Amino acid sequence: MMYAQRLEHLPPYLFARIDAMKAEKRAQGVDVIDLGVGDPDLATPSHIIDALVEAARNPATHHYPDYTGMLAFREAVAEWYRNRFAIELDPKTEVLALIGSKEGIAHIPEAFVNPGDYVLVPSPGYPVYQTSTLFAEGKTWNMPLLEENGFLPDFSAIPSDVCAKSKLMFLNYPNNPTGAIAPLSFFEEAVEFAQEHDVIIVHDNAYSEIAFDGYRAPSFLEVRGAMDVGVEMHSLSKTYNMTGWRIGMAAGSADIIAGLGRVKTNVDSGAFDAIQMAGITALTSSQECVEESCAVYKERRDVLVSGLRELGFEVTSPKATFYVWLKVDDSMDFAAKMLNEAGIVVTPGIGFGDAGEGYVRFAITRSVERIEEALERMRGVFA
Repeated sequence: MMYAQRLEHLPPYLFARIDAMKAEKRAQGVDVIDLGVGDPDLATPSHIIDALVEAARNPATHHYPDYTGMLAFREAVAEWYRNRFAIELDPKTEVLALIGSKEGIAHIPEAFVNPGDYVLVPSPGYPVYQTSTLFAEGKTWNMPLLEENGFLPDFSAIPSDVCAKSKLMFLNYPNNPTGAIAPLSFFEEAVEFAQEHDVIIVHDNAYSEIAFDGYRAPSFLEVRGAMDVGVEMHSLSKTYNMTGWRIGMAAGSADIIAGLGRVKTNVDSGAFDAIQMAGITALTSSQECVEESCAVYKERRDVLVSGLRELGFEVTSPKATFYVWLKVDDSMDFAAKMLNEAGIVVTPGIGFGDAGEGYVRFAITRSVERIEEALERMRGVFA
């Protein structure tokens, strides 16, 4: 069978490859400790589950949903943004329901990128930034995220001819995979760049609520002018341990939201109403459950970072996300050694882009006991 040529340009999806490697080891009888994919192991809070069950029992939720999302859900998103970031959004025109933020990231280049246009993509970065660009027949220009720059891109390093042909820029802070954070001054620079070069900014803010040590992540939309040049993709997946539920939102410029909405009306039928109703409960109820999750992740972070330092590694303790970004000599060799000699899955940085080489990502989405066991196994390997 002959596949479309565009598929020949797609790299193998990183996490699918990791799943295959895990399955192979488990088939060999290895007790694999998975610190690779960032899928929360914590349960979705019970009040959200109860809201889903109640809504799912209502036959009115069993029909095709609204393409743009229930107005009540979009109003809940606007209320959450108002309470969390002091941002005012029109729920009718500046908010769009998504089937998870990944879906919005995957579809937005289709609305704005013509064949041959550039999309500015962070490297290392979430692989879907690149693949969504390829599906839209655009070209990616990698913006290296370097440790010496605090893992922030250097806009001045982008060639002028690339700037002239660029339509979109993806940003992501708190950052996956590095765990880096960005100040509002950085977003101000990004808005100035977008205004100067007529570039749309898509900020992936899925990890804003997973934060520690008193840190509160900002929204890109807080910056003056951001609503004119960009949108923010957000998700309930990480905040409320709802990765499998597939519910998220896009917020920002009405014109950009409308463009993304036009794509969605032609390729999907919207998010299940019962899940949106559960999402309303998540966004409008007490956020104590989020604080509890962060306390769990903080304990795990502290155990992992302390253990890695005892093993002789230099590692920064992240203020946000549930990832620890570790510098190593060779990312693939280190990941293979971890899996083959210790039965531990970590994600090689090269899988997130060329600038990820020399690092691996640990996801603290396993219990303290499993993290301590992983560290014990590492002591046997790296003694």
